[in-house]
Amino acid sequence: MSAPTKPFIQLTSTITVQGKQVYFKSKKQTLLECLESNNVKVDYHCRDGFCGACRVTLTAGEISYPNGEPLAFVGKNEILPCCCVPVTDINIDIG
Repeated sequence: MSAPTKPFIQLTSTITVQGKQVYFKSKKQTLLECLESNNVKVDYHCRDGFCGACRVTLTAGEISYPNGEPLAFVGKNEILPCCCVPVTDINIDIG
């Protein structure tokens, strides 16, 4: 039996948000941390996927939750940047 594999994460992913492009370059950060370091405001509370306050809409691309699925409710096309990383280039909408 083989161990489950994690999805391949591009070394650099382009994130398009509100017409701005930022670059995800470090696997050691979450999408939220990347957005914050590029002066993109996202509301949040727990930073661990429990509360869902950072919920945004994924309009294109794929993400992964490297530490497991979040506990907060996530609707169709919604993601929690506090605990995910992009797997491909992504587009998000901050409502």
